[in-house]
Amino acid sequence: MSVESASRESGKVRIAVDAMGGDLAPASVVEGSVWAHRENHGNFEMVLVGQEESIQSELTRLKATQAPMVIHHASQQINMKDEAVVSLKKKDSSIAVGMRLQREGKADAFISGGNTGAVMTHALMTLGRLEGIQRPAIASFLPTEKGIVVVLDVGANAECKAINLYQFAVMGSVYTSKVLKKPNPRIGLMSIGEESTKGNEMTLMAHKLLSDDHSLNFIGNVEGRDILKGTCDLVICDGFVGNIVLKLVESIDGFLTWLVKKRVKESLLFRLGAFLVKVSIRDLRKVLDYTEYGGAPLLGVNGVCIICHGDSPPKAIKNALRLAAQMVSEEVNQHIISALREKQRLHA
Repeated sequence: MSVESASRESGKVRIAVDAMGGDLAPASVVEGSVWAHRENHGNFEMVLVGQEESIQSELTRLKATQAPMVIHHASQQINMKDEAVVSLKKKDSSIAVGMRLQREGKADAFISGGNTGAVMTHALMTLGRLEGIQRPAIASFLPTEKGIVVVLDVGANAECKAINLYQFAVMGSVYTSKVLKKPNPRIGLMSIGEESTKGNEMTLMAHKLLSDDHSLNFIGNVEGRDILKGTCDLVICDGFVGNIVLKLVESIDGFLTWLVKKRVKESLLFRLGAFLVKVSIRDLRKVLDYTEYGGAPLLGVNGVCIICHGDSPPKAIKNALRLAAQMVSEEVNQHIISALREKQRLHA
């Protein structure tokens, strides 16, 4: 069945899935989609975009050929090493086709574990920016002592201006309140000190913009050590800093695993202790497990786009689908546009 002939009368959220995106595709992506279908109780629909024969083979392997998922064939595939310019030339890639389906109203969202640069480039070229947004940003979840913190940008913009950081705060505030259900989230600006006089020129100017907007719950500058403490609900920074923070936190699980194994080999007493706290270690790894959160939304584009890890297992794909459906249902983009219009009206 084609996307064009599939019925939308149900009013369900429809998500285009890049079945060929990622190191483990299409096996992991298709399996995660099947998991999502079996667990979401029909709350959303999926369009698997990619090489039809490969997708069908995975559905057969999973005994899910009767699952109500549409396959939309795309003959080309974007590699992880393809540059953005090269990816744009592949008009029939799974990323390009999936983005077009959303632009044409045949899908409400798109998720991909493929080439991040290509996903961002195609999103900007095909979907465009939301009204009033200068630069989209990638938001990511991180665990803290007090729950979850949203950090943005974590990689879309290596260099930013103060107005970009301000708009990240507006988008992130809406996203955090609607998706994480944290009304009036506390916003912190990443800097090298808590004082408002600390930081580079961009940070100083951003601090003033955020302080002047009393509709935002801006608590001031925060330092790197504050992130995992849960000092705030939303951390704003440029993509260069944010990506370093993200990769550092992601490495904690591997480091702790290495450390425990090293100590177990060195000490019988530590071996006994590790056995006794096995459950706690398992819970700790769950907290640090990015698959619990699915993927990172690209905020600021005129659509819903979730970027997944390249090595996303089925669990991550399943949770990314759930996140995409939630963003559509909560009308996150519409709320961002409304927030920006209101701020423009007040400053007119």
